[in-house]
Amino acid sequence: MPSSTKVTQLQDTPDARAAVASLVERARIAQAEYESYDQARVDEVVTAVGWALVQPDRNRQISELAVETTGLGNVDDKITKNRRKTMGLLRDLQGAKSVGVIQELPELGLVEIARPVGVVGAVVPSTNPAATPTNKTINALKGRNAIILAPSPKGQAACTLLLEFIHAELDRVGAPRDLVQQLPTPVSKATTYELMSQVDLIVVTGSQNNVRSAYSSGTPAVGVGAGNVPVIIDESAELDDAARKITASKTFDNATSCSSENSLVILDAVYDDAIAALERSGGVMLTSAEKQQLEAAMWENGNLSRHIIARKAPEIAQRVGLSRSELQSATFFMVEEQHVGEEYPFSGEKLSPVLAVYRAKDFEAAFDQTRRLLDHQGKGHSCGIHTQDDAHVQRLGLEMPVCRVIVNQAHAFANGGNFDNGLPFSLSMGCGTWGQNSISDNMNYRHYLNITRIARTIPSNEPTMDDLFGDYLNKHGLAGT
Repeated sequence: MPSSTKVTQLQDTPDARAAVASLVERARIAQAEYESYDQARVDEVVTAVGWALVQPDRNRQISELAVETTGLGNVDDKITKNRRKTMGLLRDLQGAKSVGVIQELPELGLVEIARPVGVVGAVVPSTNPAATPTNKTINALKGRNAIILAPSPKGQAACTLLLEFIHAELDRVGAPRDLVQQLPTPVSKATTYELMSQVDLIVVTGSQNNVRSAYSSGTPAVGVGAGNVPVIIDESAELDDAARKITASKTFDNATSCSSENSLVILDAVYDDAIAALERSGGVMLTSAEKQQLEAAMWENGNLSRHIIARKAPEIAQRVGLSRSELQSATFFMVEEQHVGEEYPFSGEKLSPVLAVYRAKDFEAAFDQTRRLLDHQGKGHSCGIHTQDDAHVQRLGLEMPVCRVIVNQAHAFANGGNFDNGLPFSLSMGCGTWGQNSISDNMNYRHYLNITRIARTIPSNEPTMDDLFGDYLNKHGLAGT
């Protein structure tokens, strides 16, 4: 059921309601047809959508348009991100069952059947205006759903171009175009909130205001939390290796990723050597005066300045008026910090190649400092550590309020799944109840499925009183009561 990618101009809420209702109706018709597809046809559709972005010429066009219209990140890294994230997701989905019977457990008398959720509404951020909607679209289509994208206003142009490419590939495989749609332009809060109320499932990445709105919309919703990644460097770390990985992560796409390092907590025993390694890797430590000058320009009325977010370090220096020659060629900036809280903005997420650096006397102090940073912002998201000490890793896993502990890796690449770790490829990080989210894992195709369970009888397995209470009663002298 091909349809035009042309979008309608909206002026008021009644028009928004009607326009969204029209999109949803078309999506339901397309989804009803798509629900009859078998696994092989679904997987072909999924592959087609992946190719819509990964095809090199298209990837470059979208990446160039994304940087031009959002002002965020850089073209080469967006090309790499779009390709890696999409190819990693397709790898994850190879052989994954999402149609019909997906699991049989005869010992329990259970059969699990995958069913679609219906029409998905996906809110996506301007920081990743192609990679994130593609990821959500592929996951939704894997479950035989239709999806309607709600891009940010700045990311709308890139999302529109992406949609044109997706529709061309859907045409190629004979699937309905209306399986993948986008809100009319100009995208507004009115249409985004209408979408939240009219679809069957809403998935939100980006603004925490949107996440909260999704949760209160009355529609089942999956949202993700804010990032503010702290990373510990302990006395056993391989410092040059850590510095290279931190640099690669912090500077990738000009730090648009919510998974890039925001603070380093370095143990006193290796502090000077770690700073030296980071400087060899391209970092420059700001003086106290330069730090104050950067802070004054980086936040406007408590919010990160759009003139600073996702810019290269030399451009930030120029905009801020930092004239020291070393800053004109720096890869990233470091600022020494001691405190945490609203009055110390460097302790929060910066979305730019700027790292706050904390000095801790020992691992216990580093643990406490990391906990304070997360309590301030980013709780539930993730933390990292560069170490050879498994006890330190285990302590973070057992006690730190995060859903991911990234060990000896470039955080921005590893956190959302990488080819050398086992996390699912995703651009949406569930943060559990710590981050006021309903999920604690990387959002993946299973979050876009309903599961029907057929239950048959099995031999009875009813416990006796002694089975359940015998040890307890004997331990506490209650036997015979």
